Amino acid sequence: MSAPPVDDVHVRTDQAPGPVRVSVLPLLRRLHFYAGVLVAPFLLVAALSGLLYAFAPQLDAVLYDDVLEVPAATGAPRPLAEQVAAAQAALPEGAVTSVLTADAPEATTRVVFSLPGLAEGHDRTVYVDPYTARVRGQLTTSFDSTPATTWLGGLHRHLHLGEPGRLYSELAASWLWVISLGGVALWVSRQRAARRRVRAVLAPEPGAKGVRGTRSWHGSTGTWVLLGALFLSATGLTWSTYAGENFSAALTALDARTPVLDTSLTGTGGTAGSDGHGEHGDASRGIGPVDPATFDQVLVAARDAGLDGPVKLGVASAPGTAWTATQNDQTWPVRLDAVAVDPASGDVTARADFADRPVLAKLSTLGIQAHMGRLFGVANQAVLFLLAAGILTLVVLGYRMWWQRRPTRADRRAPVGGAPKRGTWQHLPLWFVVPAPLVLIAVGWAIPLLGSSLLAFLVVDGLLGLARRRAGGRTAGQGG
Repeated sequence: MSAPPVDDVHVRTDQAPGPVRVSVLPLLRRLHFYAGVLVAPFLLVAALSGLLYAFAPQLDAVLYDDVLEVPAATGAPRPLAEQVAAAQAALPEGAVTSVLTADAPEATTRVVFSLPGLAEGHDRTVYVDPYTARVRGQLTTSFDSTPATTWLGGLHRHLHLGEPGRLYSELAASWLWVISLGGVALWVSRQRAARRRVRAVLAPEPGAKGVRGTRSWHGSTGTWVLLGALFLSATGLTWSTYAGENFSAALTALDARTPVLDTSLTGTGGTAGSDGHGEHGDASRGIGPVDPATFDQVLVAARDAGLDGPVKLGVASAPGTAWTATQNDQTWPVRLDAVAVDPASGDVTARADFADRPVLAKLSTLGIQAHMGRLFGVANQAVLFLLAAGILTLVVLGYRMWWQRRPTRADRRAPVGGAPKRGTWQHLPLWFVVPAPLVLIAVGWAIPLLGSSLLAFLVVDGLLGLARRRAGGRTAGQGG
């Protein structure tokens, strides 16, 4: 049986207590309120920074068009040997680790160097005109991303604060799905209890004003944003520090990790899994001077093996290992196949096709690319823009409701509205109470920041409630 609609979270205490109604809604209401108030600032920052990161390609085109694009795409591209040689002449102190072929007719070839003195995870990339083999410029990159994209990515993931900053983004992703599901459940239950039609769930109430109007917009917007918010939360958690480790452990236990390409020329290479997050690592760091002609040889072998489109050619990472050629097309339909090539003979020694990955590994890769706005191009970016705008709207409307609910009577003035009353555990049905501890333990293990912050909330909330009851008891004793 659904609980009756409650138009205000303030519950009068001067009335005689009635029978306790069994429902999880009071708990959801109180949890949604506190989670919204406390976590909303994190969601606000995550939405804004994520929105900026999603449009990084357009920003790159404005900031680095002189190195990313060629003035005129005419004729046939020069051999990679000439392009790499030109890059080596421009940066003789560096060691070539990889080459990324142009991903469009007007794009430059990117020759990546390891360079002493650069921060961990950073390289120096030389951009070469593929039609003239002339160097267009250089940039310090991180996992093939420009400085602007790298900076925006760091802003979204950790606010450039290191490990403490990473906790912010993981906390936001951890609570986003809880706030979203809880909020929609409350909104739908309110409309059902009022016997309103489905339209009332999806659209704001016409003519509603004040807190009722704000709640109407908040609830209907949350319903539209729900699926996108759940997607962002799930994909964001797979990339996080603590929940991400548990996700990787689960993939390993299920034998669902992405197999690593076997680069051993003796056939003894392993098949350990990778996390499938293309920006998290790169095994090709180079082993010394490289003959530029080898890049052409490896590229020919890759093309003969069926790797079309833009590819990344990686220098062998250690003696006795193969070079690699990996498709680098992140848009749908993705092209992410890879082959290992013997640089001496030009033979393909191993391959790893995207089609052969476990289903969970495929979904993880595709989900992350969609989260970053790359999978479906401009359409993907447009959807992320709408999601970010929806989350920002929900945050603003939520705080507005909090302010609108404030007491305004002369004897009960307050700057903001009060929280739903305590004692929600008294309303919980038995079917909810019995499995709740096991569910909380499982969620706390899988999503540690959610579990720890929820436990902290329960402890603090319980202590505050106990302190107020004792203070009320002392006041009553003094009055008697």
